[in-house]
Amino acid sequence: MADGSESFFRKHWEGYKEFWGERFSILENYSRFIKRDKPLPSWSASDVEEFIASDPVNGPTLKTAREAANFGLAGSVIGAVSTAGVAWKYSRSLHGAGLSFLAGGVFGWTFGQEIANHWLQLYRLDTMAAQVKFMEWWEKKCEGRERDLLRLVTKSQVVGLCLPRGEELVSGS
Repeated sequence: MADGSESFFRKHWEGYKEFWGERFSILENYSRFIKRDKPLPSWSASDVEEFIASDPVNGPTLKTAREAANFGLAGSVIGAVSTAGVAWKYSRSLHGAGLSFLAGGVFGWTFGQEIANHWLQLYRLDTMAAQVKFMEWWEKKCEGRERDLLRLVTKSQVVGLCLPRGEELVSGS
């Protein structure tokens, strides 16, 4: 009898996983970057600007998506402060103002993203593809740095082993 109930739950669990997997299919695009053995190093704004300059197709899209984040941030600040202010004015309750601050921040971020979506016409762009292309570019760039560093370390170790003690390597370049 335990086997029958176990298969019943397993069957339903697989159904739920499939259902939610379809709704959150965006995670499949990022899974190879998220589920790595060694995480990618963090990037700076200059790295993003370098990608934007190097990729004429996805660069402008990524730049627009980064601008949209500022709309969300501004909406979050406005929503959090205004709702917390109203809650504090009328209730003088610290926990009520704190919850209003959190909820206003989330709602403000949502409204800010919607405003950015229309203002910057993000619905015409494939921002997810641009972000994935940036992650691929960053992954290749980081692997290239690691290979170059490994070559330098290996070369210096080999050169160090070949030179007699006390002698230094004189570079011709």
